[in-house]
Amino acid sequence: MKKILALLLSVIMVLSACQPKSVSTNDSTNATTQVKLEEETKEVISIDDNYSSLDDFVLWNEDGTLRTTGRGDKGANGVVSSGKYEASKIGREILEQGGNAVDAAVAVGFALGLTEANATGIGGGGFMTMHSAETGETVFLNFREKAPNAATPEMWQTQTNADGKTTVIGNQKQKGGKSVGVPGNVAGWIYAFENYGSGKLTLKQILQPTIDLAKKGFNVSPTLSTDMKNTYDDLLRYSESGDIFLKDIDGMKLPYEYGEIFKNPDYAKTLELIARDGKDAFYKGEIAKAIIDANSKYGGVMTLEDLANYEVEVTKPVHGTYRGYDIYSSPSPSSGGTIVVQILNILENFDIPSLQYNSPEKLKLLADAFAMAYADRGEYMGDTKFVKVPIDGLTSKNYAKKLSQKIVDGKALNNVMPDDPWMFEHEDTTHYSVADKDGNIVSCTSTVNYYFGSCVAPTGYGFILNDEMDDFVVGADHPNSIAGGKTPLSSMSPTIIMKDGKPFACIGSPGGVNIIAAIAQICSYLIDHNMDMQEAVDAPRIKGYRDCTLDYEGRFPEETINKMVEYGFTMNRSDEFNRSFGSVNAVKYDNDGMLDGAGDPRRDGKALAY
Repeated sequence: MKKILALLLSVIMVLSACQPKSVSTNDSTNATTQVKLEEETKEVISIDDNYSSLDDFVLWNEDGTLRTTGRGDKGANGVVSSGKYEASKIGREILEQGGNAVDAAVAVGFALGLTEANATGIGGGGFMTMHSAETGETVFLNFREKAPNAATPEMWQTQTNADGKTTVIGNQKQKGGKSVGVPGNVAGWIYAFENYGSGKLTLKQILQPTIDLAKKGFNVSPTLSTDMKNTYDDLLRYSESGDIFLKDIDGMKLPYEYGEIFKNPDYAKTLELIARDGKDAFYKGEIAKAIIDANSKYGGVMTLEDLANYEVEVTKPVHGTYRGYDIYSSPSPSSGGTIVVQILNILENFDIPSLQYNSPEKLKLLADAFAMAYADRGEYMGDTKFVKVPIDGLTSKNYAKKLSQKIVDGKALNNVMPDDPWMFEHEDTTHYSVADKDGNIVSCTSTVNYYFGSCVAPTGYGFILNDEMDDFVVGADHPNSIAGGKTPLSSMSPTIIMKDGKPFACIGSPGGVNIIAAIAQICSYLIDHNMDMQEAVDAPRIKGYRDCTLDYEGRFPEETINKMVEYGFTMNRSDEFNRSFGSVNAVKYDNDGMLDGAGDPRRDGKALAY
């Protein structure tokens, strides 16, 4: 039996009343547009009583725990691996329609803004490392959030603690208007589509599957339900976001339970505007006005000019090598690519391929390399447009050789301090991966920072704004201090690996500073231990870089952990699969020509191929 779902006219009128006025002065045009969008929103959608956006894919068990199997897929023509089944499915549809990897990646980005809004969305920003099969060029797109021009270190109220450390009072750095940076995802995805897409599809075709899904709805996963519950108080406090991400039960706002259907018709309307007017719909039109109104309501300093002047930066990725493979990853303002290359350079000085992947000897080398590289990250990394950063030194093989000589057999490195990469300078938070049979590759990491970002939401448009300003340090005398127009330091590391000029793998992860450790471990699993892609993603990980203290997933052999304790490490056991260790969604080109996609079971990741 089918039930007919139609949005009532009265609901349409309420939504219409909530719309902020456009910054345009052409009222008749705006009125015509509004009527057209209302007519589109009133379309009837029929779904089965047993409708599931997951089709026959089983993501969780009856008790709500995530299944750890069935996350990969292989195909000869293309593969999409993202944090959500529904987004990967939409990306695969774009490939099947004749789009290339870039077209599919752009569709996936907007789809994740609907299905994984706890972690990403059009109110956030990101990075994209991309390889073009046609030109052989590998480029990096920076569309991360930027500080509003009026932002200063003094805009937060601070206090000095007894230990002399300055901290921000309350949570104004994580929530509310002052935590919001100028979002870049819409600009970045559309730039990629217009400059690197196949040219066979329109933006409307790219966005239509997500528009349809937003109206029809998708199944809330245990991951999304948990994040809704953990952010419940903030979603209530910032009521506009609660109107989007909480359900209304007899006048009470409550989080969704896993398995329930979540719809977001306001997000569908927003994408319809973007499909029609492109980037300008978001950065100059009525959406821009609504963003500024919401940000100002909660104390923010962003202006319409900040939005209108946002531009995507196209640069060269950081490049390094590891045992004959070329590593391309994120340059400044991300620390990710630079520090990943530094870690791999250190590891290259040791015969890791001869070690078991889960041996204490291997883990110790990883831990010591993490400690030294992360120490340098904290000391030197920042936005190179504002501060000098010794990129060449940090990625230097000779500098890595010097650091590797500090590693002592049988003893953990303790009290690790930053070294001096300037001596070698003379020698330069979801993730998805898409690849096609022609060799076009996209590795994209995007985020709103904390779950549900700042919780500030423009009324009537179905998305929240980031809280990326929290990634700046407090105070004025650090490479990562806040300044107007500056991009905060990041660990996002969308990475492409090439071998002899041919595509080998595409990897990346969410997870804050733990992204770097996750990517370095995946690179080693693939290159040192010749794992297939899903095997490398599933393999247990470690994290930690301070005070000889490591967290580890509980699938390492007990004898390995005991030996690490003997070395002098404090070892903290975690779950067998824990999302804090990153959620790598990746693709590998197999020798037989097949594309091997892997989704990470630590969250909702799923690869789909054809």
